[in-house]
Amino acid sequence: MPRESKKARSARAAEVYDLLSEEYPAAHCELDFVDAFQLAVATVLSAQTTDERVNMVTPHLFRRYPDARALAAARQEDIEDIVRSTGFFRNKAKNIIGFARGVVEEHDGVVPRTMAELSVLPGVGRKTANVILGNAFGVDEGVVVDTHVKRLSVLLSFTGEQTPEKIEKDLMALFPRDRWTMLSHLLIWHGRRVCVARKPRCEACAVSHLCPSSRV
Repeated sequence: MPRESKKARSARAAEVYDLLSEEYPAAHCELDFVDAFQLAVATVLSAQTTDERVNMVTPHLFRRYPDARALAAARQEDIEDIVRSTGFFRNKAKNIIGFARGVVEEHDGVVPRTMAELSVLPGVGRKTANVILGNAFGVDEGVVVDTHVKRLSVLLSFTGEQTPEKIEKDLMALFPRDRWTMLSHLLIWHGRRVCVARKPRCEACAVSHLCPSSRV
């Protein structure tokens, strides 16, 4: 395949975005939440498990611990029992309690709205901060790079990098800022529904003609 110019890649990326937007007009974060606190906790719990599994656990969790102050005062063992089915439950329980305590102690119980403040809270790195900012506050600070976004970005030749940080940097350079949050939703939805890891359904892909990795 001939080397693609920066201008050609940008044009192809824009077309991929538009086609995926038509394919998934309802694309959104599939974690259930009502505010930034719930989204942050759900995102931490979603590591190495499915959104569906997290959505089964969080209703009970949030009934008992409806806000940061309540969760900050929780016992580790009680949280472990509730989140056990999400896997890595001890570490996740520690992280969400730590997050809640950080919000209470440093931000008077209110989840902050900046990358700098969010990313230093326990259990929250840049990826989780991007999820919170983009979906709870409508702030396009960066691109959420999960396993689907990473895999599809490489398959679509949007990046040649392998680390989330470098992939995010390439995607931010390739797409306008106001598309950053939705871009991750579109790639995640496509990765879950069509471009699945074990057996990509290239014959059913709306962007196969724009994908250098297409099998059709």
